[in-house]
Amino acid sequence: MNAKLELWGGLECSVARIGNDFRDQFKDTGHYARLSDLDAIAALGIRTLRYPILWESVSPDHPDQCDWSWHDERMAHLKSLDIKPIVGLVHHGSGPRYTDLLDPGFAAGLAHHAERVALRYPWITMFTPVNEPLTTARFSGLYGHWYPHGRSYRQFLPILVNEIRATQLAMQAIRTIIPNAQLVQTEDLGKTFSTLHLTEQAAHENERRWLGFDLLCGYVRPDHPFWTIMRDNSVALSELAALHELPCPPDIIGINHYLTSERYLDENVALYPAKTIGGNGRDVYADIEAVRADLPDLDRGPAARLREVWARYRIPLAITEAHLGCTRDEQLRWLKQMWNAAAEVRVQGVEMRAVTMWSMFGAVDWNTLLTTQTGFYEPGAFDTRGETARLTALARAAAQLTATGEFDHPALDGIGWWQRDDRYLVARPCKKSLGSCATLRPILIVGDSRLGKAVAQACDARSLAYALIGNNEAQERDGMDRLIDSSRPWAIVNCSGFSAAACARSEPERCVEENVTIATALAMRAASLGLPYVMISTDLVFDGRHNNAYIEPDLTQPLGLFGITKRDAEMQVMHAHAEALILRTGPLFGTTPHDMFVAALRHAARDAGVNLDRGLIVSPTYIPDLADALLDLLIDGESGLWHLANDGSVSADELLRRFASDADQNVEQMGRSGCNLALTSKRGLLLPKLATAFDRYSAAA
Repeated sequence: MNAKLELWGGLECSVARIGNDFRDQFKDTGHYARLSDLDAIAALGIRTLRYPILWESVSPDHPDQCDWSWHDERMAHLKSLDIKPIVGLVHHGSGPRYTDLLDPGFAAGLAHHAERVALRYPWITMFTPVNEPLTTARFSGLYGHWYPHGRSYRQFLPILVNEIRATQLAMQAIRTIIPNAQLVQTEDLGKTFSTLHLTEQAAHENERRWLGFDLLCGYVRPDHPFWTIMRDNSVALSELAALHELPCPPDIIGINHYLTSERYLDENVALYPAKTIGGNGRDVYADIEAVRADLPDLDRGPAARLREVWARYRIPLAITEAHLGCTRDEQLRWLKQMWNAAAEVRVQGVEMRAVTMWSMFGAVDWNTLLTTQTGFYEPGAFDTRGETARLTALARAAAQLTATGEFDHPALDGIGWWQRDDRYLVARPCKKSLGSCATLRPILIVGDSRLGKAVAQACDARSLAYALIGNNEAQERDGMDRLIDSSRPWAIVNCSGFSAAACARSEPERCVEENVTIATALAMRAASLGLPYVMISTDLVFDGRHNNAYIEPDLTQPLGLFGITKRDAEMQVMHAHAEALILRTGPLFGTTPHDMFVAALRHAARDAGVNLDRGLIVSPTYIPDLADALLDLLIDGESGLWHLANDGSVSADELLRRFASDADQNVEQMGRSGCNLALTSKRGLLLPKLATAFDRYSAAA
């Protein structure tokens, strides 16, 4: 066994055919244009990387027309960085357009591509010819998600056999050129649990999950549980014989384990949402994630699955995908659980090689298995939504793991949603949220404004410890110092004074005190303690004369007192705390009735000296989205100026028509017309589309 557990990396690289279109994750995440991504990975200390040389990318139009230019540059750079690639040849794909997973020539075609790869890059020694063959066969041949969109065992099983045969032939071709080449075979291997009534169905699925590895290892003989099923569903005896007689067992079995991998089947369908209901032609049942069912004393989770695989095959193991599409704290907790599971089974004698941080540059539309194109993005170790790929807390965790084998963050004090009592689809008594536990490292939230309360609610939902104090308490300097000393926060988030726009003109001293003096004093205190500090600013630091939406470096030139105080606070806070995080937002909405949003617009227009109904353009910010993005950036260790507004802009006149009552349509005449306070960001558009935010706001109002 290796001296220590390794951290590998991986990039989501699927090229999946859906109908007549191909979804390419490297296009979606922008990796094709960023050679520097490889340098960023190397800087984390990662020296083994799952990386593709996909058949669809090299020979998309004809098997004898190859373009190696992009791959030549990447392979040479990986070699110069001393990063060992585990090269994938088909990743959730069905090959180029001139073949498919049911094509009798698919296996030979992939073997030909594999031979060319080996000839061109003979220094590569680790290969995954077909990623997750069983999962790909299910999604393409049984569930109809991907091409050729089959929905029966007569398509699913021949696809699987074709993929395994392709893997066998590809490795044979590679090993004629690279004799020591290793097969790293990946698969999403979960387990199915069920009610007593559905035990037979669960047993069938639990046997089916081994089928890809069993075929590779030559285990599928006439006495195998799936032999007769395969023969009855169009799998030729000659194909099974070829796999049995020349087995191609993996050198490393790679397990891709997700929270969706383990399933629970329940015939009591009235208890579950309609989207979970399915069946097998005989029984109708709900099929849900096992973590969402109240199943005590069952052996679930990644460590249990790793022990099962080791017991069955006695082949070295790696976790080849560790990823969770969720908030940053939950991503950290999932990575920690996967790392701990791998370390645990090593102690128990399992030859466990590595854990792979997957989707290092994120993934797009995997929340719908690539079947929609909404641009739904899940960050990974890096967030690619800005001009450059930005390190997240996962990247910082990766650097710690490669250096020491351990990592820590205050967010790890809480437990993941999959461990909390509010996760169950069938209601049961819930325990108190872990978020308010005083023994954990808390976030100090200053200001019980709408935003302050929303950040506290987000902390509760995300099991992040916090302490919330009111605006009045924030003004008591001695009391604030005592609170900081007693609560020992790991970060301070200042949400106080944000609502002062309503009283800026009538109470200028209070506006300056709350927006500038308190904000600066808190920043100085946080800096003296070495704590992260977050301050909220506003679009009103701009004068509205910009033709385009404002980005972070644009010159500030506020017109009204409220904007002036926020501009001054930004400058003084940055001087007091060089690593402070300052978030500029548009008009806030959410958590309050529509009329309060309209009132906020009126105050913004008055402060900018413009006509509300003639030319005021804004980028509103939905408070729940802002609270989540704020916490993600805080956990990431971000600093400096960020614009956080929902993606898009709208005229104030349109907002009035949408949200104001008929009696509230009259608008004061004041000053100039034409004012563009729209915000965008060069650092990254982190909040969802404005239209979806309005829909959620209206539904919740």
